[in-house]
Amino acid sequence: MNLLEQLKSITTVVADSGNIEAIKLHKPIDATTNPSLILQAAKLPQYQYLIEKSIQQGGSNIDDICDHLTVNFGCEILECVPGRVSSEIDARLSFDTQASIEKAQKIISLYEQNGIDKSRVLIKLAATWQGIKAAEYLEKQGIKCNLTLLFSMAQAIACAEASVTLISPFVGRILDWHVKNNAEQYKGSDDPGVISVKGIYEYYKRYDYKTEIMAASFRNIDEIIELAGCDLLTISPNLLTELQSIPGKLEHKLNADNINKADTKEVEPLTFEKFSWLVNEDAMACEKLAEGIRNFAKDQRILIKLIEESRSQ
Repeated sequence: MNLLEQLKSITTVVADSGNIEAIKLHKPIDATTNPSLILQAAKLPQYQYLIEKSIQQGGSNIDDICDHLTVNFGCEILECVPGRVSSEIDARLSFDTQASIEKAQKIISLYEQNGIDKSRVLIKLAATWQGIKAAEYLEKQGIKCNLTLLFSMAQAIACAEASVTLISPFVGRILDWHVKNNAEQYKGSDDPGVISVKGIYEYYKRYDYKTEIMAASFRNIDEIIELAGCDLLTISPNLLTELQSIPGKLEHKLNADNINKADTKEVEPLTFEKFSWLVNEDAMACEKLAEGIRNFAKDQRILIKLIEESRSQ
């Protein structure tokens, strides 16, 4: 039995891609997208029909076209997976709670117009304080959320206290920062991204938080192997292929049954002031969160340009 087959027996495997053909190949339970992945897919000839369809649906409003494109990709993906798709709202709304809520409601409405029940959709928002507060409100309305660009325990705790459905800690981007800033190489259990996710997993399980952990942004299969047993892992098609090609025994590394709950203590809920201070004090989290938002916003603008060029032809 290969490593991917064994991984699927202990962890929900999610495809981190907007490429529908790759998703069909690997047969994951769920799939995740983001502005960068949608942009990559939208550049491929086989998905031009989705851009054309979105332009027809959105008319003259570019934001409407982008929202339809997000949903159209999601609908295509949902035909290939039995579970859920994560659809991300515009990163430029990351610091606007009300605008994030309204955009999420619009995305869900478009899915429902396409016959997709909201239970099959996770709205992705950046794990800023404003994004977390938007998710807290949406969850109470029955809209499930995936908090992304998560790099710190403070973000993870705030998400759990807000009772969000799922978080996406970015393993590889944490590693990238440490390699760049510390001029060191890390491997296996010494990987800072792996250490971060393990810490969040142990905290969540110790305090019985229901928020699921979906580790993301992997750079190599060693990171995946070290996190086998995590609630979910979202993995790029190339790493899924690599896992599928390797035989051998996969160790169940993360197991909630092994977490000691005897030493729990009462914890005061995070305030905006404390959350902001803790994120600010974590140079890696502060820098990677800001960088991630900027890059997703940049790709959103490139996508808009691509749509405008298609519309003018």
